[in-house]
Amino acid sequence: MDEHISEAIGRPDLIRLDDGLLCLRFETMKVVSALAAVSHLLDTGVVRRGDTLVDSSSGIYAYALALACHRYGMRCHIVGSTTVDHTLRTQLDILGAHLEQMPPSSSLKLDQNRRVDRVREILRENPDYHWMRQYHDDVHYLGYEAVAERIHARTGGGSLTLVGGVGSGASTGALTHYLGKRSVDVRLVGVQPYGSVTFGSGHVADPEIIIAGIGSSIPFGNVRHDLYDVLHWLAFDAALAGSVDLLRRHAVFAGLSTGAAYLAARWERREEPGRTVLFVAADTGHRYVDTVFARHQEAARVQDLAPRPVRGTHELTLPWSRMSWDGSPAPEGALLRSAAAGAGPGDGRRASKCQRSRAAGEGATSM
Repeated sequence: MDEHISEAIGRPDLIRLDDGLLCLRFETMKVVSALAAVSHLLDTGVVRRGDTLVDSSSGIYAYALALACHRYGMRCHIVGSTTVDHTLRTQLDILGAHLEQMPPSSSLKLDQNRRVDRVREILRENPDYHWMRQYHDDVHYLGYEAVAERIHARTGGGSLTLVGGVGSGASTGALTHYLGKRSVDVRLVGVQPYGSVTFGSGHVADPEIIIAGIGSSIPFGNVRHDLYDVLHWLAFDAALAGSVDLLRRHAVFAGLSTGAAYLAARWERREEPGRTVLFVAADTGHRYVDTVFARHQEAARVQDLAPRPVRGTHELTLPWSRMSWDGSPAPEGALLRSAAAGAGPGDGRRASKCQRSRAAGEGATSM
């Protein structure tokens, strides 16, 4: 029996959609990383019950951190984007989290930087607060070990292609790391939006939106670029088509990043039919009803969509590109300026070439 609702919310469902195609469906995925991170910080004495945890968020991580703080008796301070809606604001208020919401911004990068600057101000004013740094601190990898164990037990440890949004790297990177520790032959396929610097698409703009949670306009500190074998970049219109088809064909109601991962997973399954392909569905589709699902009649047929193969990021074009990454290091512009060499938890499948910092002075953002 669960001791807190966050434990139930964070437990994913593993669903077989088709022969060789599996969906790892979360209600809210970041609850997994937030719960384990806060628990670890308490166990190691970094924080104590009653302390205040602070971070920046455009919504999803705010809810996850608020739940973790409620579970462990902590205070929660969120610097939120203008995109935090009324439903979430109300939940955060009742859960006891303090939300500072930023005014509207002309660009995602400006919004992210503004939130980071405000977090730094809060830390200067309150040096006893702990900055969670979900996009920089490897502590957010820890919660995915139990998920990897569940995948291993249910799939029998056979060859697996894991597909999912990159984001901070804490979901797909951590799952790959922990599956590799169990001797699983795992191949990692990352999904990125155009306009994200993480894998070098910052020079390509999506006329619609940058898909929240799977990319960023500023460098993240705990992405392990060396773990990724293949990258897919998908524009909003392609991801919309994937989300609509996933609901229509398989009755799975999930968010926009899931639609992108679903398209990539279908393609990877076609490319290597001998491998089981599992894609990550990070959240439900409720917050995308108006922006995505209400537009279902204009969605393209997924069977009419295919990625353009590219050899370098200079060849990227909308709406969908695919490139072999083969464990390459981080591209220029994806590393923190003052990063210190480091790795994810343990030594991973390969030696990490990604540099990052846990210093509180580095920029961070949470989605």
